[in-house]
Amino acid sequence: MIRLSGLSLPLDHPAEAIVPAICARLGVDADRLRGWSLFKRGNDARRKSAILLVYTFDVDVTDEGEVLARLAGDKDVRPTPDMAWHPPVHAPQGWSGKRPVVIGAGPCGLFAGLVLAQMGLRPIIVDRGKVVRQRTKDTWGLWRRGELDPDSNVQFGEGGAGTFSDGKLYCRVKDPRFLGRKVLEEFVKAGAPDDILWEAHPHIGTFRLVTMVESLRAGIEALGGEYRWQTRVDDLELERRGDSYALRGLHLHDGSFLEADHVVLAVGHSARPTFEMLHARGVHLEAKPFSIGVRIEHPQAWIDAARYGRFAKHPDLGPAAYSLVHHASNERTVYSFCMCPGGRVVAATSEEGRVVTNGMSQYSRAEFNANAGFVVAIDPARDYPDGPLAGIEFQRKWESLAFAAGGGGYKAPGQRVGDFLAGRASTALGSVQPSYKPGVTPTDLSQCLPDFAIEAMREALPVFGRQIARYDDPDVIMTGVETRTSSPLRITRGKDLQSLNVAGLFPGGEGAGYAGGILSAAIDGIKLGEAVAQSILAQ
Repeated sequence: MIRLSGLSLPLDHPAEAIVPAICARLGVDADRLRGWSLFKRGNDARRKSAILLVYTFDVDVTDEGEVLARLAGDKDVRPTPDMAWHPPVHAPQGWSGKRPVVIGAGPCGLFAGLVLAQMGLRPIIVDRGKVVRQRTKDTWGLWRRGELDPDSNVQFGEGGAGTFSDGKLYCRVKDPRFLGRKVLEEFVKAGAPDDILWEAHPHIGTFRLVTMVESLRAGIEALGGEYRWQTRVDDLELERRGDSYALRGLHLHDGSFLEADHVVLAVGHSARPTFEMLHARGVHLEAKPFSIGVRIEHPQAWIDAARYGRFAKHPDLGPAAYSLVHHASNERTVYSFCMCPGGRVVAATSEEGRVVTNGMSQYSRAEFNANAGFVVAIDPARDYPDGPLAGIEFQRKWESLAFAAGGGGYKAPGQRVGDFLAGRASTALGSVQPSYKPGVTPTDLSQCLPDFAIEAMREALPVFGRQIARYDDPDVIMTGVETRTSSPLRITRGKDLQSLNVAGLFPGGEGAGYAGGILSAAIDGIKLGEAVAQSILAQ
């Protein structure tokens, strides 16, 4: 098979235009074409007057070698690669060794557990939260009634933070082994729509993610895996070995001890008590950059019109997204983050007395507003230089101020863009209504964001308004604060994916600072599962 990339056709092309376009691109007659399948589809909307669909096909032709030789210099024509996942090892029949443990049931922990189960190692998966349906009820308790369960919320529980998000399934990590394809195929088996296999920017949405997570859990259990819910790891049992340690087990919140010498640590970016415990135990950590800002909302129709012009609402395009960046004069970078077309802003705190915002969408992306993080990049050396846990305290400071500015009850502070640019507090909302629940209090966001962030955001808004019409409209609403764009620290690891100074501890995913989003975290989970299996079975 030949993989043919970058084949562009007009947006409204007839289906029968595909075969002649493939043949023309490969320079073959139609009678040499034995078959083709769609691998990927995206769009090119740089010219709104002539939007193109951009395809990648896998093509079966007679005398494939001749075509590949003739087009050897063409980067868009190559042999179709083997994208199947091949487990590097497998436990022998009846294996009864010490079972690996996975801490955290988000995307990283889920896929580490899945591949460990598929390799015959019957993992034990522990999570401080609850199964996904009960967790959903607890999360709605915060959104509808302002009642927070610190152990069961947007951040903690089955599925991880990605369950209450846009369900984006694309990333920018290099993936030479096509592990992302393994993730997508497992999602389809678990009930995701087939289009995630070929859409250039696939997504699922929260409601579908719930049933998929349940299906994946059932698959792990059928292979001998075991889940332990509402199980918090409070400490590690370590054995000193010179200047480093070896893991011997986990002390759980109920006073019990779980013996383990191979542990995947996939706790997510908000596992602050775990980070504090690791630091106290001497596990090697380092502060890393993240970002701070707000969620900004526009009517989705404005974004569609700005991006697609007369083709807005075309069924082959769907709701429009955007990605923006501005390098401000105060040497800060302002950018859009985790853009959610047709979605809503959600309460995402995991600690009492603090307000955190995030964005999510359902599969349909049919809600009135678009939202995105509108954030400013920060870094340890400049903004929180006091050690690996300093970023957590930086986050907590602004989240607590946001809680106060919102007036309590987990209401969020909000401000109209016109007021924000003018440097005055908002006293009422405008025509763009915020979607955040339990509610938004009009106020002055400068109460709960650093001065440098306010300065950079005020400079960026009109710049973005020149790129997307009405982006800086006075009635656009900004809701604060967005502080958890990524982990504020990294749990450093070596080439063998183990902690630099604790043998047997395999940190990964967003919380450990090695991923950003569902797909990259799941890919990292597969790598960790493979590394653990190879380490166990080499003994």
